[in-house]
Amino acid sequence: MIPLSDRYSVSPQISAEDIPSIKSAGFSTIICNRPDFEVPPDLQADTIRAAAEAAGLRFEVLPVTHQGMTPQTIARQMELTEASDGPVLAYCNSGTRSSVVWALGQVGKMSVDDILTATRNAGYNLDGLKPTLMALSQRG
Repeated sequence: MIPLSDRYSVSPQISAEDIPSIKSAGFSTIICNRPDFEVPPDLQADTIRAAAEAAGLRFEVLPVTHQGMTPQTIARQMELTEASDGPVLAYCNSGTRSSVVWALGQVGKMSVDDILTATRNAGYNLDGLKPTLMALSQRG
């Protein structure tokens, strides 16, 4: 669980066994950004959802692929984060896609340099995303 902000952290793939430690860390919402076709049944969203909801956590599924990194996906991730009544943990294979969707959603809220510093400090070097972030920030 690697924080990018006070309310948003990322993680590599989690399992149902990780839910107690996620809850004890203070998270209230988990967002699964990993498509089920990438994982075996014991790591698919429905399995983890059952454990999360049994522990009283909100669980949302928003599969993100590199081709599916659309403005709608970015907006939905930010909506889910803002609607959470506490900190959010988003996960995918390594945490990178969850970091990218967060970074893109921060355009206009943070400077590009601050976005990249936050992800870099978390261990996700997204410097290659800088031209996209700059272009989005110049749109308004």
